[in-house]
Amino acid sequence: MPDISFLLVFSLILVLGAEFVNGWTDAPNAIATVVSTRVLSPGKAVMMAAVLNIVGAISTGTAVAATIGKGIVAPEAIGLPVVAAAMLSIIVWSTVAWRWGIPTSESHALVAGLTGAGLAAAGSSVLLWEGWQKVLIGLGFSTLLGFAISIMLMTILYWVLRKTRPSTVSKYFSKLQVLSAAFMAFSHGSNDGQKFMGVFALVLLLGGIVDTFSVPIWIMLLCGTVMGIGTATGGWRIIHTMGFKLTRLEPVHGFAAETSAAASIMLASSMGIPLSTTHTINIAIMGVGATKRFSAVRWGVAGNIVAAWILTFPICGVLGYLFTLLFNRIF
Repeated sequence: MPDISFLLVFSLILVLGAEFVNGWTDAPNAIATVVSTRVLSPGKAVMMAAVLNIVGAISTGTAVAATIGKGIVAPEAIGLPVVAAAMLSIIVWSTVAWRWGIPTSESHALVAGLTGAGLAAAGSSVLLWEGWQKVLIGLGFSTLLGFAISIMLMTILYWVLRKTRPSTVSKYFSKLQVLSAAFMAFSHGSNDGQKFMGVFALVLLLGGIVDTFSVPIWIMLLCGTVMGIGTATGGWRIIHTMGFKLTRLEPVHGFAAETSAAASIMLASSMGIPLSTTHTINIAIMGVGATKRFSAVRWGVAGNIVAAWILTFPICGVLGYLFTLLFNRIF
């Protein structure tokens, strides 16, 4: 029977805490547009997101979880204090951002926290370039690809629907947006939902509970449920920012943004590339809004969101580094 230490339990609790905060600040992005267009009520949207996030994580493999769990820092070179420190850095930074209603990227917070913590524990040799390559590719997927697809799709829809009455467009796209929102939630689970599942599995490996890295179904269900509870209890702040403050959306715009973002995310998931679903849907919303007119996007709000994205890497990296030094002294 493996020894279950206090540090192991503490680390697992912090992973679930980070997943809960992920439900506050990241998962709501998947349903912000469908709520803002009033196609679905917040309650129904959260329920749909919770279920399809789990389905997406379960049914699309564990390539992203493996990249996070054993591709960013070398598992054999780190210990439980490193993972615990990374999770605490995510919880602290994301809670501060959530308090101000600013969506943050848990993907970048996770990578930065693990990197800073790993550097404190074992130096630069702990970093794995192969995993970092995928992170950098993910930045391209979440920005350039998401923005380009959203503009192209919305431009095509404008041309196809140019002679259709607005009331008719809203009528049909209110139904279609339910499908695009479901696609977005599913894709979110396929990528973002896997990340903390990978960290949970890494903790079990580092704690000696298992001999090999794997993500069984019970970890998927546990992490997916915790994320869903987080979205249900605190996701409204981010939904309000994304769906109502960034730009004014009609069902056709919500459909275009969700479809564009979900397609980009699914492509990345199939390649095991961890990307920021927050970036992807935010950029898609900006692209859709800009096709109406440039001033349709509230660029001041967009600037605050982008500033939070930029600050995530250094802040979580530094916090991960400092928390590792603290935990190494305590444990």
